[in-house]
Amino acid sequence: MKFMVLKLNDIKKLIIVFVLLALLCINLDGGRAAGVFLGETIRKVPIYSLDTQEAKVAISFDAAWGADKTERIIEICQEYGVKATFFLVGFWVDEHPDLVEKINESGFEIGTHSNTHPDMTKLSAENQKLELQTCIDKIEKITNNQVELFRAPYGAYNNSLIEQADSLGLKTIQWDVDSLDWKGLSAQEITIRILNNVKNGSIILCHNNSDHILEALPIVLDRLQKKGFTITCIGDLVYDDNYIINSQGIQSKNS
Repeated sequence: MKFMVLKLNDIKKLIIVFVLLALLCINLDGGRAAGVFLGETIRKVPIYSLDTQEAKVAISFDAAWGADKTERIIEICQEYGVKATFFLVGFWVDEHPDLVEKINESGFEIGTHSNTHPDMTKLSAENQKLELQTCIDKIEKITNNQVELFRAPYGAYNNSLIEQADSLGLKTIQWDVDSLDWKGLSAQEITIRILNNVKNGSIILCHNNSDHILEALPIVLDRLQKKGFTITCIGDLVYDDNYIINSQGIQSKNS
């Protein structure tokens, strides 16, 4: 009898494991962040890229320090008929409300990049939410548009942060193509990095005030378009509902 009890318990444990493994790519939070089973914990994953057959990519610019090149970035994107997403830090919004208005009025998408650009994994859940909400309020006060996207400072995230973003209706966005423009790479190096790594559904990370972004951006946009890519903002790339995110952060339609 003792043997049978142990056997039944083992079976129950195996069933639980199989169920959790089956949830590897299933969204557990209303269509936002995926849950990945690791040991006894569920690790949430943001969106890094999109699984699509369309030759479509998104380009994004994080803005925390500096603003001198922002208007020209807008102009270059407009010259190539390209949409883009700007992730703004709250203190940048405070310093450059005119540019926030310019970005918005030019038809570009704006997401939050936190309020003070800390490593948000080191904050309590309460302070994580405060960082997000404070920046959202600042952006929405200027644009009158709802903020729907969030990118974590330094790309650092944990379950708590994604949960707080989810609670505010935000999709947490990473990237699969890093230009490394913030490292002072030349325009040629930035271009090569992007072109060598981009694919259908890619999200490209750039920064609004990196050293050579203004020289690199026209080349990047021109080359991508000649390769047949449509370049747009993240909101026009990712799915809003009925999707899953796998363990690598690739979002796809839930068929």
